[in-house]
This record gives sequence, structure tokens and C-alpha cells, in this order.
Amino acid sequence: MSRAEQPSRRNVLAAAVAAAVAGTAGPAVADTRADMPAAPVPLAPTPACTVDNHAWTTYADWRCGTGEGTRAVAGSRPGIVIAGPAGTTDYTDPHTGQTARWEYATWTSPVHELGVPATEVIASWNAHTPDGTWLQIELAGTYSDGTATPWYVMGRWAAGDQDIRRTSVDDQSDGKSSVWTDTLAVDDPATGLRLASYRLRLTLYRKPGTRLTPKVWRVGAMGSDVPDRFTVPATTPGPARELVVPRYSQETHIGQYPEYDNGGEAWCSPTSSQMIIEYWGGRLTPEQLAWVDPSFADPQVCHAARFTFDYQYEGCGNWPFNAAYAATFEDLRAVVTRLGSLTDLETLIAAGIPAITSQSFLKEELTGAGYGTAGHLMTVIGFTADGDVIANDPFSPSNEAVRRVYRRREWENIWLRTKRYNASGKVVSGTGGVCYLYFPACPTPRQRAALAAVGVR
Repeated sequence: MSRAEQPSRRNVLAAAVAAAVAGTAGPAVADTRADMPAAPVPLAPTPACTVDNHAWTTYADWRCGTGEGTRAVAGSRPGIVIAGPAGTTDYTDPHTGQTARWEYATWTSPVHELGVPATEVIASWNAHTPDGTWLQIELAGTYSDGTATPWYVMGRWAAGDQDIRRTSVDDQSDGKSSVWTDTLAVDDPATGLRLASYRLRLTLYRKPGTRLTPKVWRVGAMGSDVPDRFTVPATTPGPARELVVPRYSQETHIGQYPEYDNGGEAWCSPTSSQMIIEYWGGRLTPEQLAWVDPSFADPQVCHAARFTFDYQYEGCGNWPFNAAYAATFEDLRAVVTRLGSLTDLETLIAAGIPAITSQSFLKEELTGAGYGTAGHLMTVIGFTADGDVIANDPFSPSNEAVRRVYRRREWENIWLRTKRYNASGKVVSGTGGVCYLYFPACPTPRQRAALAAVGVR
């Protein structure tokens, strides 16, 4: 995650840059794709030792945790729900000023020992929160020096926005680590201090006197220790394949619903999310879209922006909130992770799984983009025969212009590096391979193997 320029994930590109791109960017590369037969999944290296993914997803997983007022439920999608409230509490929403009373119950995971002692940890979750319910996710860990973190709030979340305003929580630190929107980060990795283990705690809330309950069917975290690097090694191209993914431009939504971070100008994350959701068959009903101005094209993009919006961050770029939004669609799961190489992406594409990647770059560092950015999300949908990256880039003047082909060597460097120089020559952070993966709740054996190859189950 970009820390030196942390607010840039919502202020992705300045309006002046937008105007320049609209006026100067060339047409998208001609669409010569075909619905190719699936290529064999390329042999991928052992998952990089810089990332540790872990998630609780099975009935046995939920039974291993400690519950107060919760119970594990089995079935095709096992999870955790409220059995009976452990108590009641008042919550004052910082974004509305309204105080309400809620019944709550908790579930605490077993301790997970990180295979990679981490400088950063990002939690993500998949859940259903009917109206009248919401949930909170917390993380507590143990450092490599044996001391412990406090319980950090990693998100207060609801699929809707009528009961609470979903929010990250600022100003959380113990002098050794801090929470930056959606990421717990060691303050000074150069000291050698790392997070060695962690637990997650879910608190499920509902209106008093009801039988409502959230249901959480996936919760986990990605810990990583990606070394500082301005460049990454080049990889050898694998099989060519292109997935047929819907194309949506964020730029066609400029000025629409500015209360959600200035309208489409900063909607790269929800626009990318909506493309992948629809690739997997996720559709919104007319009733769900009834709130959108009927004169607006692609109302589902407006919907994605509203329901990924983080009211504390004041933007739609909260990574776990995007994953949680995707998982509200039937039969979809979602996770935030880091990948180690373009070979990892090729493994996923070969199995039919596109990815949403986060990167930052100067205009001259990505040929054909026509802009520079301190943080931008795109959807990787394939690779050419030469190994170049085929991306649906939402920062395009129209839906038709979204498909782009970017040079392999340039792409892998701007995405995987952790350090870069900004336009002023200052050293700032890169994302180090961050991506969102959305995939079926019941993946095929081929898809399951590809996900396992990149460390996700």
C-alpha cells in the first residue's frame, strides 16, 4: 500500500490530467480477442515467501474459534451467526452523529502463526448483513519481540448504508505499528520488528429484540514482508489467453454522485470491481438500481461506488470493502492479497480468473497509458502471445476504449515494486503486488489449483 502518498488511493488522478487523457490518449488496441480454448495452467513457482495468506472458511474452522453468543452453521456455505446476544451496547455513528443500541455476539479465531513474519497485514471478509445488522472486524497480534498489539479495528462494515455508515478507523497506533485505513503496518520495518502471529475477532450486531443476524462465511488476512525494491526481476512470458470481461469506464461518470468521492473521477476501484463481478455473472436488479438517476448510463457502476464507499477514508478505494462488496453477490468469494510475479497472474488467467491490480507510475513509465498516477486500479484480463498485459483500464474516455495492451516489463515493475520516484523526484511507496481476487464459491478443480498456486484457498 502506498503510505507516503496514502490519500492518493481516492484522489487517483487530477481533473487536469483527466482532461489531458481525454484529449490525447490514442484509441484502444483493436479487439482481436477470441473465446480461446483454455490453455494448460502454467507451472507456477512455490508461492513467494514474502506473503502468508490464511482464512477461516469451513465448518471445522468456525468450530475451532471461541464464540460468545455465536454459533457455527454448516451447509454449502458454512459460517458464523448470532445464536443469542452476548450483551447490548450503544454505538454512536461518527458520520451521522446518531446513537443506537445494538445486541452483539463475538467470535474470536485461533492464533495464526505467520509463516512470513509480516511488516503489513490486511484483513478481508465475506459476509451477508441484512438490514438491521452490521459487523466489526478486529485484529490483535504478537510481535517478534514477544510483545502484543492492542485490538485494532480493521473495519466496521455493512452491505447497506441505512443502519451505519461503513467505515475504517483512524488514529490507531501503539508506537510500534499503526492502522492506515485498511492495513496494519509496522512503523519502522528497518528495526527488524515484525508481526509474528495474529487473531481476528468478529463482532456481529443486530437490532435489539429481533432474530436478525449477519452471517460471515470467510474471514482471513494476508501478511507480507515484501522487500524494498525499485525494480523487480523480469519474468518469462507464459501461455497467451484473453478473458471476455465487461468494459466500464469511470470517466463517463464524472460529476455523478460527487458525495461518493467526487463522482467517477476517483472510481477506479469500484468500476474494476463491477467489471469482474459481472464477468462471474453477478447482476443487480432493477429494484437495487432504482435509486440511480435513470439518465445515467451503467448505473451499476454508481451502485458499486456507493456500496464500497468508506465514510472515514472518504473514498471508494478501501481494498477489503471492495472485496466484501463483491462477495455480496451470490456464489462469489473475494480476497485481498499480494502476488509475487506476472507468472502468478498468468496462472490465474489460464484458469479463467481475472485479477484487479493496484499500481502507481509516472506517465513515461507505462507506454500507452497517457497519464501518471499515485495509485490506480485496473483489471488484468489476459496476456498476448508476446507476454504483454491485456488490461481493462477504467481510466479511459469511453467503455469502448477501456481495453488496453501494456508492455510486460513496464507493467510488472510498476505493479510489483515497493519504492518509486514521484514527479518531484521524492522516494515514495509502491503497492508491492496488491490485488483483489474474486472467484466462485465452488471453484472448479482447475480454478482451485490456480488459486492454491498463488496461496489462496
